[in-house]
Amino acid sequence: MSGQGGTPRDGTVPRLTHIDEHGKAHMVDVNAKEVTMRVAEARCSVRTTADVPAVLASRPGGHDLVEMARSAGVQAAKLTSTLIPLCHPLLIDRSFIDVAVVEGGMAVRAVTTVTGRTGVEIEALTACAVAGLVLVEALFDHDPGASMESLAVWHKSGGRTGTWERGRNAGPSAEY
Repeated sequence: MSGQGGTPRDGTVPRLTHIDEHGKAHMVDVNAKEVTMRVAEARCSVRTTADVPAVLASRPGGHDLVEMARSAGVQAAKLTSTLIPLCHPLLIDRSFIDVAVVEGGMAVRAVTTVTGRTGVEIEALTACAVAGLVLVEALFDHDPGASMESLAVWHKSGGRTGTWERGRNAGPSAEY
């Protein structure tokens, strides 16, 4: 391969790992893979015209929307294999969610780690997406046009392919 996400040097089209030679979906066999610490970071943006600090301050009974989003994101990381077909069930070592108020909305970042034979990119993406959806749902009363945008993996490390960072590695997925 020319690099993760790239085209093989021989010009052939890379095959999808979850599709066998007969076109049937299957779970990838990870038995031969080395057990390593694997880390993935995903990010997304929540866009809104609502005054986010005012919305957060107005939550009844001190109900903390950001903590609710963090908790939902962590739970989503743990439940990824239930939600996404063909994902391996993983014993997540750690998952955390950062939420920051930014101009025009909020920035969400999820980092997930596991010591195992397969990566945690989908778990980080799922955690980030669910945390973002909790925030969007809460904003709908204030802005029915609230949205979640730009969900993507920004970093992954561990395993055979090593470290990858958005914008630093070659391949079509490196552009954002």
